[in-house]
This record gives sequence, structure tokens and C-alpha cells, in this order.
Amino acid sequence: MFLNTLTPKFYVALTGTSSLISGLILIFEWWYFRKYGTSFIEQVSVSHLRPLLGGVDNNSSNNSNSSNGDSDSNRQSVSECKVWRNPLNLFRGAEYNRYTWVTGREPLTYYDMNLSAQDHQTFFTCDSDHLRPADAIMQKAWRERNPQARISAAHEALEINECATAYILLAEEEATTIAEAEKLFKQALKAGDGCYRRSQQLQHHGSQYEAQHRRDTNVLVYIKRRLAMCARRLGRTREAVKMMRDLMKEFPLLSMFNIHENLLEALLELQAYADVQAVLAKYDDISLPKSATICYTAALLKARAVSDKFSPEAASRRGLSTAEMNAVEAIHRAVEFNPHVPKYLLEMKSLILPPEHILKRGDSEAIAYAFFHLAHWKRVEGALNLLHCTWEGTFRMIPYPLEKGHLFYPYPICTETADRELLPSFHEVSVYPKKELPFFILFTAGLCSFTAMLALLTHQFPELMGVFAKAFLSTLFAPLNFVMEKVESILPSSLWHQLTRI
Repeated sequence: MFLNTLTPKFYVALTGTSSLISGLILIFEWWYFRKYGTSFIEQVSVSHLRPLLGGVDNNSSNNSNSSNGDSDSNRQSVSECKVWRNPLNLFRGAEYNRYTWVTGREPLTYYDMNLSAQDHQTFFTCDSDHLRPADAIMQKAWRERNPQARISAAHEALEINECATAYILLAEEEATTIAEAEKLFKQALKAGDGCYRRSQQLQHHGSQYEAQHRRDTNVLVYIKRRLAMCARRLGRTREAVKMMRDLMKEFPLLSMFNIHENLLEALLELQAYADVQAVLAKYDDISLPKSATICYTAALLKARAVSDKFSPEAASRRGLSTAEMNAVEAIHRAVEFNPHVPKYLLEMKSLILPPEHILKRGDSEAIAYAFFHLAHWKRVEGALNLLHCTWEGTFRMIPYPLEKGHLFYPYPICTETADRELLPSFHEVSVYPKKELPFFILFTAGLCSFTAMLALLTHQFPELMGVFAKAFLSTLFAPLNFVMEKVESILPSSLWHQLTRI
């Protein structure tokens, strides 16, 4: 009787009011999410309802730093997608080519190798090379795309005289083992040191001699750095550390090679954590460009102090101590700088050979870091467990939208495109974790859209929608009516009559 008395106007008013209310809720939820990065309904349920049900509130500090988001826009902008030479790049002949022989896959992309060719031309050539036949040949060799043509040109240059850059090319691309590469680099050192000393005496005699001395300096630094890396590969870690320290003292201004990152990795292998801290104190400075090696090594040292006794259950009961809080903050800092590293350290994603160039804060840098530093994290008891328990909390600390940043300048949006150029096609490129829309926003949006559609249909076809509503309600209450009929048939009529009177 009640359904039969309802008019089409009632259905129009009902659906219109419902769509209006759900629309207002959707607008408020979206505004709150844009400002605070979480759903208002979810926050209320977590903050007030969950404690009443016996849950633990782990979300109390989610928005404590959201007010700092506006200050990030005033930070000095940097080149977002500048590609850097990988400080820990492998040897083409002894390592990259061996991977190709075994798997049949090319670990380096054409874009990456082209960048290396440009680096070689910048570091190992100068305008006066045409005056010396061997250097003129090597100047053409660095531009060759065919590896065999480059190797043949290097041998041709060595037939003329002892050419340091020719030895470098053969050590990088022709040597099939690290031991062979080391022998060639030692020959290159002998030739390069002589050229460096001669050009050092003539560097003030004109711009041409100054450019030649700059080239000879780059060649000498490159050779010594690669010799130190050979020693590190062959297990002579202490010798490698000494060579790196001497190189940094001899050429303190050549920070573009990032030799300190090689030094940090070697010191971690020796477990000389005090020396690692001393290097970090010098290079982890606000005025210097950060890297995953700097940020994650700092996090590892702080995690080392507490990770062996850290327990998430105990921490949730008693709270974090000062040392644990410092370790968690260091991990959050590192993850904000490069959010792709934890999946490789926690072995949630498979590693590949690192490229010769990396994009800071990108997947390529994460691969290059984890490839060499995963063993150091495993060596520290409980460090990976602490990382596993805390790294995802970083994304709740960063104000929304994520591009605002928290401790660093905004995360570049072009890293995915650049990483796809640097990394091989068989690797699935990691992308920056996005904050997903909360369930209640999606639910409210769906409810608003559904009720708005019902309001429109009811306005256009009121009688048809009235019939549909009656049929829907009848179908909805059909199970209840069926149960009531069964109860009436089972219970005695007198008892049922008394119950209905009550």
C-alpha cells in the first residue's frame, strides 16, 4: 500500500537529493585528499574508531610535515634529467661482453653507449691531437660505432708510439678478464704519466698547451681510478682504498668523477664504518649534489646502530627510541631521494647489470647502487628488516601532490622516459610510487555518478522508473517475505497471533 501511494515526484526528489548529498561528500573528500593526502572518512575511522576496536594507530604522524610542502617551491631548481657517468660502471670487455656471451642479451643500450662515446671524446681528445699521428688516430677511434673498428684503430695507434688512450680503449673493450685489463691500464699509466708531466711544464705557454694539459689530466685520473677499481674487483680492497685516497688528494678539484663513491663502497667492504662516516661527513653536504650512495649509506650506518635488536612489535608497544627514530628518519630521507632502491635491496625485484650512465633519483641509479651495495646491507644484521618495516612510510610523510617533495627538491616527472632509454628493453623500468585514491573517494564518486544517473532517468521517465523502483524493492524484500511465510507455517496460529499482538 505504501509503495502504491508513492508518486513519480517522490522518486525524482529522492534520487535528486541523494545525488546532491553524495556529490557534496565527493567534493569535500577530494578537497581533503588534495590538501592532506588521505581520505577524511578513512582518517576518522583510523583515528577514532580503530582505537575503540582495539587497533593501534600508526598514522598519527602522517601529516605532521605536510605544512613544509610550500617551502619546497622556493628551493633552488636543478637539472631534472641530467645524465651522469656511473661511478661504478663495469668493464665492457671483461664484464658486459661476458654477460652477452652467456645470455645472448645486450646489457647496454645504444643511447647509453653513445653517451659514453661523447664522454670519451670530451675527456680523451683535444684540438691539438691532429699534430700527433697516434692521437689523431685515437680521435677518430672514439667516434667509431663498430667495436672492432675501435680496437683495430687502437692497435694501429700503438704501432706508432706508446699512446695512453689506445691502452685505455683496449683495456676497456678488448680485455676479457679484469687481470688483463689491469695489465693494459698499467701500461697506460706509464705512458699517460709521461704525457702529463710534459704538458704540466708547458701548460702556461698558451691556450693550446692548457687544453692539452687538461686532456692529459683527465686521462691520468681515469687510468688511476680504473686501476683502483681493478684492484677492488680482484680482491685487493685495501690497496684500492689507498689508491683512491691518493687520487683524491692529488686531484681534489676533479669531483665530477665522484671517486668518493668508489671509496665508500670499498670501505664498506672492509667494514671500516668509522672511515665511511668520515667520508660522509665531508660529502653529505647540502651544497653538494646528492646521490643514492650518499643517502643510503648514511641510512645504513644509522640502521646499523639499532637494527640487530629492532622488533616492530616491541617498537609499536613502547615507541621508537631516539636512535631508532634517527635510523627511520635516515631511511625516509634516502627513500624520498630515490624510491626505487628498496625493492632491489629487499629482492622484491630482480637486478640487472648497471648501465654506464645513471639518472639520479631514477631506476638506473637504483640498479647501480643495489648491484654493489646489496651485500653490504646483508652483512649488517637486521638492516634489511628495518628497511622492510619502515621504507613505505616515506610516502605518507611526503605532502600531496607528491611533486612537492619534503626533504629534497620535487621529484622529476621525466625520469621514467630517460630510464627507458638507459636501461635494456628486457628490464621492467620502475616508476615513482603514486598515491592511490582512497577507497571512500572512489566509492563516493561511484555513488554520486549512479544516483545522478538515476535522477536524470527518473526526471525523464518518472512512471517507468516508478515501476522499476517498485519491482526492485519487491525483489529486495522477497527473501524476507519468504522467511515470514515459512515462520507462519511452522508456528501455531495462536502463538503467532499472540506475538503479532505483542
